[in-house]
Amino acid sequence: MTPDLMEAGARALAAHQARSRAYASDEVYFGQGVALYVDEISVSFDGFKALNALSLTIDVGELRCIIGPNGAGKTTMMDCITGKTRPDSGRVSFGSNIDLLRLSEPQIAQAGVGRKFQKPTVYEQLTVFENLELALKADRRVRAALFHRLSPVQRERIGEVLELIHLEHEAQRSAGLLSHGQKQWLEIGMLLMQDPKLLLLDEPVAGMTDEETERTAELFLSLEGQHSLVVVEHDMKFVDQLTQGRKKVTVLHEGSVLAEGLLSEVQANEEVVEVYLGR
Repeated sequence: MTPDLMEAGARALAAHQARSRAYASDEVYFGQGVALYVDEISVSFDGFKALNALSLTIDVGELRCIIGPNGAGKTTMMDCITGKTRPDSGRVSFGSNIDLLRLSEPQIAQAGVGRKFQKPTVYEQLTVFENLELALKADRRVRAALFHRLSPVQRERIGEVLELIHLEHEAQRSAGLLSHGQKQWLEIGMLLMQDPKLLLLDEPVAGMTDEETERTAELFLSLEGQHSLVVVEHDMKFVDQLTQGRKKVTVLHEGSVLAEGLLSEVQANEEVVEVYLGR
Protein backbone atom coordinates (compact mmCIF):
# COMPACT_ATOMS: atom_id res chain seq x y z
CA MET A 1 0.00 0.00 0.00
CA THR A 2 1.40 3.41 -0.96
CA PRO A 3 1.95 6.16 1.66
CA ASP A 4 -0.76 8.27 0.02
CA LEU A 5 -3.30 5.47 0.33
CA MET A 6 -2.26 4.83 3.91
CA GLU A 7 -2.68 8.53 4.77
CA ALA A 8 -6.09 8.66 3.07
CA GLY A 9 -7.17 5.54 4.95
CA ALA A 10 -6.03 7.04 8.25
CA ARG A 11 -8.02 10.20 7.57
CA ALA A 12 -11.11 8.20 6.68
CA LEU A 13 -10.75 6.10 9.82
CA ALA A 14 -10.34 9.20 11.99
CA ALA A 15 -13.44 10.77 10.45
CA HIS A 16 -15.41 7.57 10.98
CA GLN A 17 -14.30 7.38 14.62
CA ALA A 18 -15.23 11.03 15.22
CA ARG A 19 -18.62 10.46 13.62
CA SER A 20 -19.17 7.32 15.70
CA ARG A 21 -18.31 9.17 18.92
CA ALA A 22 -20.71 11.97 18.03
CA TYR A 23 -23.56 9.60 17.32
CA ALA A 24 -22.88 7.58 20.45
CA SER A 25 -22.67 10.57 22.80
CA ASP A 26 -25.34 12.79 21.26
CA GLU A 27 -22.58 15.30 20.49
CA VAL A 28 -23.39 17.29 17.38
CA TYR A 29 -21.48 16.19 14.27
CA PHE A 30 -20.65 18.79 11.60
CA GLY A 31 -18.87 16.47 9.20
CA GLN A 32 -20.87 17.73 6.23
CA GLY A 33 -20.04 21.36 6.98
CA VAL A 34 -23.66 22.25 7.72
CA ALA A 35 -24.76 23.47 11.15
CA LEU A 36 -28.53 23.58 10.57
CA TYR A 37 -30.91 21.85 8.20
CA VAL A 38 -34.48 23.15 7.92
CA ASP A 39 -36.27 20.84 5.51
CA GLU A 40 -39.78 21.68 4.26
CA ILE A 41 -41.27 22.61 7.63
CA SER A 42 -44.88 23.75 7.69
CA VAL A 43 -46.82 25.25 10.60
CA SER A 44 -50.47 26.29 10.70
CA PHE A 45 -52.26 28.30 13.38
CA ASP A 46 -56.08 28.17 13.15
CA GLY A 47 -55.92 27.77 9.39
CA PHE A 48 -53.20 30.39 8.87
CA LYS A 49 -50.04 28.91 7.36
CA ALA A 50 -47.20 30.57 9.27
CA LEU A 51 -44.60 28.38 7.54
CA ASN A 52 -45.13 26.79 4.15
CA ALA A 53 -42.62 24.05 3.28
CA LEU A 54 -39.74 26.28 4.40
CA SER A 55 -36.27 24.94 3.60
CA LEU A 56 -32.83 26.42 4.23
CA THR A 57 -29.38 25.41 5.46
CA ILE A 58 -26.83 27.29 7.57
CA ASP A 59 -23.18 26.35 7.19
CA VAL A 60 -20.78 25.85 10.08
CA GLY A 61 -19.36 29.24 11.09
CA GLU A 62 -21.69 31.13 8.76
CA LEU A 63 -23.33 34.46 9.60
CA ARG A 64 -26.71 34.55 7.85
CA CYS A 65 -29.18 37.44 7.90
CA ILE A 66 -32.88 36.63 7.54
CA ILE A 67 -35.14 39.49 6.43
CA GLY A 68 -38.76 39.79 5.40
CA PRO A 69 -42.01 41.63 6.19
CA ASN A 70 -43.96 41.14 9.40
CA GLY A 71 -45.80 37.83 9.30
CA ALA A 72 -43.25 36.26 6.96
CA GLY A 73 -42.57 33.41 9.42
CA LYS A 74 -39.20 34.50 10.83
CA THR A 75 -40.12 34.11 14.51
CA THR A 76 -42.06 30.89 13.89
CA MET A 77 -39.01 29.47 12.14
CA MET A 78 -36.86 30.19 15.21
CA ASP A 79 -39.59 28.76 17.45
CA CYS A 80 -39.39 25.50 15.51
CA ILE A 81 -35.60 25.37 15.69
CA THR A 82 -35.59 25.90 19.47
CA GLY A 83 -38.48 23.56 20.30
CA LYS A 84 -41.02 26.20 21.30
CA THR A 85 -43.27 25.24 18.37
CA ARG A 86 -43.62 21.81 16.78
CA PRO A 87 -44.10 21.92 13.00
CA ASP A 88 -46.96 20.04 11.36
CA SER A 89 -44.49 18.47 8.94
CA GLY A 90 -40.86 18.65 7.89
CA ARG A 91 -37.48 18.12 9.52
CA VAL A 92 -35.08 20.26 11.55
CA SER A 93 -31.59 18.88 12.18
CA PHE A 94 -28.63 20.27 14.09
CA GLY A 95 -25.53 19.07 12.31
CA SER A 96 -25.81 15.69 10.64
CA ASN A 97 -27.04 13.69 13.59
CA ILE A 98 -29.32 15.60 15.99
CA ASP A 99 -33.04 15.68 15.21
CA LEU A 100 -34.18 18.83 17.01
CA LEU A 101 -37.85 17.85 16.71
CA ARG A 102 -37.23 14.98 19.13
CA LEU A 103 -35.78 17.24 21.83
CA SER A 104 -37.27 19.58 24.43
CA GLU A 105 -36.32 23.26 24.65
CA PRO A 106 -33.76 22.67 27.44
CA GLN A 107 -32.25 19.71 25.57
CA ILE A 108 -31.89 21.82 22.43
CA ALA A 109 -30.10 24.52 24.43
CA GLN A 110 -27.81 21.89 25.97
CA ALA A 111 -27.05 20.52 22.50
CA GLY A 112 -25.58 23.92 21.58
CA VAL A 113 -28.38 26.09 20.17
CA GLY A 114 -28.69 29.49 21.84
CA ARG A 115 -31.45 32.02 21.22
CA LYS A 116 -31.72 35.70 21.98
CA PHE A 117 -35.14 37.31 21.88
CA GLN A 118 -35.71 40.91 20.84
CA LYS A 119 -36.31 42.16 24.39
CA PRO A 120 -33.26 41.64 26.63
CA THR A 121 -33.78 39.39 29.65
CA VAL A 122 -31.16 39.88 32.35
CA TYR A 123 -31.17 39.76 36.15
CA GLU A 124 -31.36 43.50 36.78
CA GLN A 125 -30.75 43.25 40.52
CA LEU A 126 -27.43 41.45 39.97
CA THR A 127 -24.16 42.88 38.68
CA VAL A 128 -22.96 42.33 35.14
CA PHE A 129 -20.34 39.89 36.45
CA GLU A 130 -22.94 37.96 38.48
CA ASN A 131 -25.21 37.66 35.42
CA LEU A 132 -22.39 36.04 33.47
CA GLU A 133 -21.47 33.88 36.45
CA LEU A 134 -25.05 32.69 36.73
CA ALA A 135 -25.13 31.84 33.02
CA LEU A 136 -22.02 29.73 33.46
CA LYS A 137 -23.59 27.39 36.03
CA ALA A 138 -25.34 24.14 35.31
CA ASP A 139 -27.50 24.79 38.39
CA ARG A 140 -29.53 27.85 37.36
CA ARG A 141 -30.95 28.57 40.83
CA VAL A 142 -29.64 31.99 41.84
CA ARG A 143 -28.61 31.00 45.37
CA ALA A 144 -26.82 27.85 44.26
CA ALA A 145 -24.99 29.72 41.52
CA LEU A 146 -23.87 32.71 43.59
CA PHE A 147 -22.48 30.59 46.43
CA HIS A 148 -20.41 28.41 44.12
CA ARG A 149 -16.70 29.22 44.10
CA LEU A 150 -15.40 30.06 40.65
CA SER A 151 -12.31 28.35 39.35
CA PRO A 152 -9.49 30.42 37.78
CA VAL A 153 -10.49 29.09 34.36
CA GLN A 154 -14.09 30.20 34.88
CA ARG A 155 -13.01 33.67 36.02
CA GLU A 156 -10.79 33.95 32.97
CA ARG A 157 -13.69 32.96 30.73
CA ILE A 158 -15.97 35.59 32.27
CA GLY A 159 -13.22 38.17 31.76
CA GLU A 160 -12.91 37.19 28.09
CA VAL A 161 -16.65 37.55 27.53
CA LEU A 162 -16.78 40.89 29.39
CA GLU A 163 -14.14 42.24 27.04
CA LEU A 164 -15.86 40.76 24.00
CA ILE A 165 -19.21 42.43 24.81
CA HIS A 166 -17.57 45.77 25.71
CA LEU A 167 -18.63 45.61 29.37
CA GLU A 168 -15.28 45.00 31.07
CA HIS A 169 -15.54 48.39 32.81
CA GLU A 170 -19.12 47.70 33.93
CA ALA A 171 -18.49 44.32 35.60
CA GLN A 172 -19.56 45.43 39.10
CA ARG A 173 -22.44 47.62 37.94
CA SER A 174 -26.02 46.50 38.48
CA ALA A 175 -27.48 45.22 35.22
CA GLY A 176 -30.59 47.35 35.79
CA LEU A 177 -28.47 50.50 35.41
CA LEU A 178 -27.17 49.58 31.97
CA SER A 179 -28.40 51.22 28.80
CA HIS A 180 -30.72 49.26 26.52
CA GLY A 181 -27.86 48.41 24.18
CA GLN A 182 -25.62 47.30 27.04
CA LYS A 183 -28.37 44.99 28.31
CA GLN A 184 -28.55 43.48 24.83
CA TRP A 185 -24.78 42.87 24.91
CA LEU A 186 -25.02 41.36 28.39
CA GLU A 187 -27.67 38.89 27.27
CA ILE A 188 -25.54 37.94 24.28
CA GLY A 189 -22.66 37.44 26.72
CA MET A 190 -24.83 35.20 28.87
CA LEU A 191 -25.53 33.06 25.81
CA LEU A 192 -21.82 32.93 24.98
CA MET A 193 -21.05 31.62 28.47
CA GLN A 194 -22.83 28.42 27.38
CA ASP A 195 -20.55 28.17 24.31
CA PRO A 196 -23.36 27.56 21.81
CA LYS A 197 -22.49 26.26 18.37
CA LEU A 198 -25.48 28.04 16.80
CA LEU A 199 -26.82 31.46 17.82
CA LEU A 200 -30.29 32.68 16.82
CA LEU A 201 -30.60 36.45 17.26
CA ASP A 202 -33.98 38.17 16.89
CA GLU A 203 -33.72 41.87 15.95
CA PRO A 204 -30.70 42.37 18.23
CA VAL A 205 -30.20 46.09 17.49
CA ALA A 206 -33.81 47.22 17.93
CA GLY A 207 -33.78 50.35 20.10
CA MET A 208 -30.00 50.80 19.95
CA THR A 209 -28.16 54.01 19.17
CA ASP A 210 -26.11 54.22 15.97
CA GLU A 211 -22.90 53.75 17.96
CA GLU A 212 -24.29 50.71 19.81
CA THR A 213 -25.49 49.25 16.50
CA GLU A 214 -22.04 49.62 14.97
CA ARG A 215 -20.37 47.96 17.97
CA THR A 216 -22.91 45.12 17.83
CA ALA A 217 -22.00 44.54 14.19
CA GLU A 218 -18.34 44.37 15.21
CA LEU A 219 -19.23 41.86 17.94
CA PHE A 220 -21.15 39.57 15.58
CA LEU A 221 -18.41 39.71 12.96
CA SER A 222 -15.89 38.70 15.63
CA LEU A 223 -18.05 35.65 16.45
CA GLU A 224 -18.35 34.56 12.81
CA GLY A 225 -16.40 31.39 12.17
CA GLN A 226 -16.34 30.40 15.84
CA HIS A 227 -20.13 30.12 15.93
CA SER A 228 -22.89 29.88 13.33
CA LEU A 229 -25.16 32.93 13.58
CA VAL A 230 -28.69 33.48 12.26
CA VAL A 231 -29.67 37.15 12.58
CA VAL A 232 -33.30 38.16 11.99
CA GLU A 233 -33.34 41.89 11.33
CA HIS A 234 -35.31 44.75 9.72
CA ASP A 235 -32.52 47.36 9.89
CA MET A 236 -31.05 47.24 6.38
CA LYS A 237 -28.07 49.40 7.38
CA PHE A 238 -27.18 46.86 10.05
CA VAL A 239 -27.67 43.98 7.61
CA ASP A 240 -25.31 45.75 5.20
CA GLN A 241 -22.72 46.14 7.99
CA LEU A 242 -22.93 42.42 8.76
CA THR A 243 -22.95 41.08 5.22
CA GLN A 244 -20.25 43.43 3.87
CA GLY A 245 -21.43 42.76 0.34
CA ARG A 246 -20.25 39.15 0.38
CA LYS A 247 -22.55 37.14 2.66
CA LYS A 248 -25.80 35.44 1.76
CA VAL A 249 -29.13 36.98 2.83
CA THR A 250 -32.40 35.03 2.96
CA VAL A 251 -35.75 36.74 2.37
CA LEU A 252 -38.88 35.10 3.79
CA HIS A 253 -42.41 35.82 2.63
CA GLU A 254 -45.63 34.01 3.55
CA GLY A 255 -43.70 31.26 5.31
CA SER A 256 -41.34 30.37 2.47
CA VAL A 257 -38.02 31.51 1.04
CA LEU A 258 -38.78 34.24 -1.51
CA ALA A 259 -35.19 35.01 -2.47
CA GLU A 260 -31.64 34.26 -1.41
CA GLY A 261 -28.31 35.78 -2.36
CA LEU A 262 -26.10 38.76 -1.73
CA LEU A 263 -27.84 41.81 -0.26
CA SER A 264 -27.40 43.73 -3.50
CA GLU A 265 -29.04 40.87 -5.40
CA VAL A 266 -32.09 40.58 -3.16
CA GLN A 267 -32.48 44.37 -3.07
CA ALA A 268 -32.67 44.31 -6.88
CA ASN A 269 -35.19 41.45 -6.90
CA GLU A 270 -38.54 42.82 -8.12
CA GLU A 271 -40.57 40.44 -5.95
CA VAL A 272 -38.61 41.42 -2.84
CA VAL A 273 -39.06 45.11 -3.60
CA GLU A 274 -42.78 44.61 -4.09
CA VAL A 275 -43.52 42.64 -0.91
CA TYR A 276 -40.93 44.11 1.45
CA LEU A 277 -38.36 46.73 0.54
CA GLY A 278 -40.76 48.84 -1.50
CA ARG A 279 -43.23 49.35 1.32
